[in-house]
Amino acid sequence: MSLCATASREAAEPLAGTAATARTWLLVEQTGPWGAKALTASHLDPALGRALEAAAKGTGVRVALIRRPGRHADRHDATRHRLFLAHTAPGRSWIRTTTVADPQTALGLDFAALGAGEHGDLWAPYTGEPLVLVCTNGKRDRCCALLGRPLAADLAAAGTEVWEVTHIGGHRFAPTLFVLPYGYAYGRTSLSLAADAVAAARSGRIALDHCRGRSTWDRPAQAADLAVRELLGEDRADVLDVVRTDRLLPQPASSQAPTQPQAPKPPHDTTSRDTAPHDTAVTGEEAPAWTVTLAHSDGRAWRVTVEQRADGAPAPASCGAPLDPPARMAVTAVTAVTATEDSPALSG
Repeated sequence: MSLCATASREAAEPLAGTAATARTWLLVEQTGPWGAKALTASHLDPALGRALEAAAKGTGVRVALIRRPGRHADRHDATRHRLFLAHTAPGRSWIRTTTVADPQTALGLDFAALGAGEHGDLWAPYTGEPLVLVCTNGKRDRCCALLGRPLAADLAAAGTEVWEVTHIGGHRFAPTLFVLPYGYAYGRTSLSLAADAVAAARSGRIALDHCRGRSTWDRPAQAADLAVRELLGEDRADVLDVVRTDRLLPQPASSQAPTQPQAPKPPHDTTSRDTAPHDTAVTGEEAPAWTVTLAHSDGRAWRVTVEQRADGAPAPASCGAPLDPPARMAVTAVTAVTATEDSPALSG
């Protein structure tokens, strides 16, 4: 049986810059089986699932279903649902939680405010162990079930605060792991690596090994963040922030003019999702590139050049998909800058 995770591993596909993008996560407990599009194919009312998707669209909030690891009989009698809200921006991350009889309650949330990081004292603050999410939705991709479920079960047996989740992007990197409140994702995760990631989050740090990026940012910024961290050996979660991301405009081959940036995106822009455009390989002079400016809490800053490339070995994006060169985020330069060299936002 051919598995996309095996093909990706054998092709040595890079992990950096592949995390799903969302500033804020809404996690809804729903027991029982999940379909490929779980919000509308599970025991959750499909009308509610569609309404939650519509309410979250364009707000920076991502909705997913969760359940505890273990056997999941085809039951319709769940009477209580645990809900979590988690905001992942550096220095402003938080988790809020409640338990409800009817998840319809979630439709009353102010999704725009939540996406901006404003919880308004909603629900109760979560003060427990870091939340660990493992993708196990085999209806979406069999790698998530074959590789994710054993990892989730092992983590639960070890006492980790772990939940199975419907989708956090990147089937081919299974087993995939996501740790809150900081929102860093991991791929090809072993039990020991997961334990390291949880221990790091417990002390306000991240594990850099097998890290895919922080979901707060779009994929070029995820790759830039990890590149600067690797350069510095910096694992403190909240000391680096993305100030701006500029898309570089491609120039004709005959032009000698320097590449010009487009207007910057606002900080923590999440317009790209895990389906496009950053998963779509583009070759030649049309291949996109960005400059990402990052600031450290100690006042240092860097400008990172990131290119989207498709020069790796062909591999399927998911099980059953055709073999194509995967789009990857390649960091081509990391340059130290000062506040006066860049935008006023860097010094403010």
